[in-house]
Amino acid sequence: IALGAVPGVPQLDIEPGLLLALVLPPLVWSDAMHTSWRDFRRWLRPILMLSVGLVAVTIASVGLVAHALCPQLPWPACFLLGALVSPTDTVAVQAILERLHAPRRVTAILGGESLVNDATGLVGVQVATALLLSGAFEASALAGHFARVAGLGVAVGLLIGAALALVNRRTTNVHALFSLSLAAPYFAYVLAEGAARLGDPRRGRGRLPRRLERAPAAGRST
Repeated sequence: IALGAVPGVPQLDIEPGLLLALVLPPLVWSDAMHTSWRDFRRWLRPILMLSVGLVAVTIASVGLVAHALCPQLPWPACFLLGALVSPTDTVAVQAILERLHAPRRVTAILGGESLVNDATGLVGVQVATALLLSGAFEASALAGHFARVAGLGVAVGLLIGAALALVNRRTTNVHALFSLSLAAPYFAYVLAEGAARLGDPRRGRGRLPRRLERAPAAGRST
């Protein structure tokens, strides 16, 4: 950020997907390693209500307020803003909970919610971007896209976790285990992305179905 304010510094074009792949996996992995999965399963219902329901309500609320304040903004742009700010930062949540010494139930619910809500927020960003570019919308295709992304993420996470647990039981080499712990979050991310593309060849990386991206003739003429 500081370099960007210095005159004469050339502009750096960073691919958003690359930045996401470099930053998000290790942050989420680190907090997942310190999460009590017994508490996660115990309070799964409120965690899902917050990570899916509350994020969706936040997207809608921010979109409504943004459109009320700036009526010239199209609705998809307003909801895109809501999707960008709706997920909480899992690292910040854990730091605040540790500082406040919150009860175990509150810590488990808010910590688990911060781990799951990224999926809802990222799908919201994809949907709002597609609507902003095309104006097309199909609720059934949207629901199927979200279910497939969530299902693949859970499946890949379980696969990587089981593989690492097996290696951990059979290997005593500390250096090898340390290297695996560093590479595991990136490997899981790449594997999930590859599985998503392999599952539906019509989709590019991180894109919605083509029928959600095709704009009507009237929308293209404007």
